[in-house]
Amino acid sequence: MRMLERHHLAIVRAVEELGSLTAAASQLCLTQSALSHSMRKLEQQLGTDIWLREGRSLKLTQAGHYLLAVANRLLPQLDHAEQRLRQFASGERGSLRIGMECHPCYQWLLKLVSPFLQAWPFVDVDVKQKFQFGGLGALFGYDIDLLVTPDPVFKQGLHYEAVFDYELVLAVSAQHRLAKAQHIEPQQLSQEVLITYPVATERLDIYTQFLTPAGILPKQHKPIENTEIMLQMVANNRGVAALPRWLVDEQRQSFAVVPVQLGAEGIQKQIFLGMREADLDVDYLRAFTELAQQFK
Repeated sequence: MRMLERHHLAIVRAVEELGSLTAAASQLCLTQSALSHSMRKLEQQLGTDIWLREGRSLKLTQAGHYLLAVANRLLPQLDHAEQRLRQFASGERGSLRIGMECHPCYQWLLKLVSPFLQAWPFVDVDVKQKFQFGGLGALFGYDIDLLVTPDPVFKQGLHYEAVFDYELVLAVSAQHRLAKAQHIEPQQLSQEVLITYPVATERLDIYTQFLTPAGILPKQHKPIENTEIMLQMVANNRGVAALPRWLVDEQRQSFAVVPVQLGAEGIQKQIFLGMREADLDVDYLRAFTELAQQFK
């Protein structure tokens, strides 16, 4: 006889999130006595406590922490499966949820959405730009279906497709002292204000592939989230920024900025789409990947 049921996982997660049996019972549309009875019965069957009482609060035991980890992993997958099945039942094909680990790629992504929606009228698209979780966790946790990233982390159960190549360059004002340089070396940025997206330096290519190996730091590092504001700052000589060449070239008509090659060899990168291996046969997901490879 199976002891552990889905509602047990939901209870453990709700209590941990809300802090009390009363609040969890209200959220789950249960009476507190029914919730308590269900968990006591589970504890008796398992032969171990899930919580220990400390005054008015509940503290998870080792078994409880393990059960919470299982709940956090399985419940989103079950919710996703139910949503997908309801979509099938109502004649919809599904929803394509795209996570972005590439800040400047949003403009590129916008070019894909319209033709994709036209080709797949029964599939919705949602884009998540701000992660409160890592991209890998979002894929494994079924929060997203596709991850747009320049830095794939290869794990069992995930598959990546390269969709286009690009060069990382330094965007500088058209009046900047480096604007006419064929390329620059790391030492030339030691007196510059470097503007980047708000990403940890160990994940910024301008650091990992250019500055850090040379032991160089910029005069100041200034994170800015919005691409247009970043380009305005650069155009007005408030700093320099590492951006894809294609983005700088596209924006030169709107902003007085020019691209400069980083190092004698340049920094070459690729954009990847990451997905779960279990979803490789999903037709509209495959169609989006093929469309993405056309918009380089």
